[in-house]
Amino acid sequence: MPSKGKVYLIGAGPGDIGLMTVKGLRCLKKAQAVVYDFHLNAQILNYIDHDAEFIYAGKRGGHHAMTQDEINRAIVEKAKEGKIVCRLKGGDPFVFGRGGEEAEALVAEGIAFEVVPGVSSSIAAPAYAGIPLTHRNYSSSFAVITGNEDITKPESTIDWSKLSSGFDTLVFLMGIKNISAITSKLIEHGKNPQTPAAVVRWGTRPDQKTVVSTIKDIAELISEENIKPPAVMVIGDVVKLRETLNWYEKKPLFGHRILITREYSSDYEPLEDLGAEIFEFPTIKTVPPEDYAELDAAIAKIETYNWIIFTSANGFKYFIKRFVKSGRDIRDMKGVKICAIGSKTAELINSYALKVDLIPDEFNAEGLITAFSQQSTAVDSLKGMKFLLPRAETARKIFPQKARELGAEIDVPTAYRTVKPEKHGKRLIRFLKEGRISIATFTSAATFNNFTDMLGQDVVEFLKHSAIAVIGPVTAKAVEKSGLKVSIMPETATINAMVEKIIAWASQDKSAS
Repeated sequence: MPSKGKVYLIGAGPGDIGLMTVKGLRCLKKAQAVVYDFHLNAQILNYIDHDAEFIYAGKRGGHHAMTQDEINRAIVEKAKEGKIVCRLKGGDPFVFGRGGEEAEALVAEGIAFEVVPGVSSSIAAPAYAGIPLTHRNYSSSFAVITGNEDITKPESTIDWSKLSSGFDTLVFLMGIKNISAITSKLIEHGKNPQTPAAVVRWGTRPDQKTVVSTIKDIAELISEENIKPPAVMVIGDVVKLRETLNWYEKKPLFGHRILITREYSSDYEPLEDLGAEIFEFPTIKTVPPEDYAELDAAIAKIETYNWIIFTSANGFKYFIKRFVKSGRDIRDMKGVKICAIGSKTAELINSYALKVDLIPDEFNAEGLITAFSQQSTAVDSLKGMKFLLPRAETARKIFPQKARELGAEIDVPTAYRTVKPEKHGKRLIRFLKEGRISIATFTSAATFNNFTDMLGQDVVEFLKHSAIAVIGPVTAKAVEKSGLKVSIMPETATINAMVEKIIAWASQDKSAS
């Protein structure tokens, strides 16, 4: 019989993935089973080992995938199987998250658990709307109240008279459906009808929408604006500060949810810094070659090459790893010059104490030929030069062909290959259908072709709601072949350049609107 596992009750925060705690992420990375809710950023699931078991326990539009008793049983059963279980909940597990009930169920079964607090939407949503819950000039106290209790029932636990007069700021969670009754009760028990009120829907997300009124009129306004759950209501004089402190909704890329179809890297951070949300859905995964014979043969005669060309950071990483494993010494590369395609690749190579001798101005076959021709003293351009080009299994063959035509010798062993990962795209398809992906990015023809293979050809129609950004003309050709229009393409085929182009495009689009 397996020993009992352990359960982590983790708060995933209100939606902005940056508000997930470091400890929460650390626990997720070692999870063997994950029981997760609907109201959390799906990108958090990318931090989980994909061999883990995923159990969806959320609810949307009042529809429960699992009852609370079923959730309790699930986390108990998985722990009894000896697994590390993460119960992943939106916001904070102990702030109207029923985490206390789940913890009691674990205690009753003698199962070890820890609580990892999360940032509650009761605090985060107002903050992202520019509304501090306390302020020396406006509020010295606040209360957080559930808004989904039937306030007409005789045994209500809410003391409306004390609530109306006892706190400077009131925050109601899950109260949109009951908002008329809530505001009426407050006014009935002495709250000034002109007290400022705000409702923040999808707080901390690109979809965030904030409406401001008074408690007398807020119910009518949210009906006119068609504000639906999830939303947080804030009542009190602190709401007056929104006009001055509204920061998030003024960010240049606020409102943009940007799809990236490769693994996230720091190259995309400028988009997030400017207010965009990244939806990561990698359609390619880099893995070692099936056979190292060609690469090993090249490494064995490394000193015979004039140049090694690294066209990507992946090409270098897989090469150097195999180089070391083969028992070679970095000093064996003395006298061999190095060419790097792009500054990011060059930075990585330099970090290994290797000097990059050449970074071509143009990152294509023609640019490489021009750059090496300028390096050559031979009358016949590249005659007599010997190149090593460790690359992806399915890389383009234009440069090797042209180099040979100009008299060079070139070996092109496979250093790595790309495969199509196993991903579930249900939520992504829904976001595309609903027009909630404003920009979709593709960094190679493979990322686009795999995308349509993984999600089906119908996804091409859904992509028409989004602006398409590509890294270069080859990728653009693959996208346009499907009937889609490319709106964003940089002059230089790098992710950094594409990101800069997206920022410029979004700024123009915002000013035009």
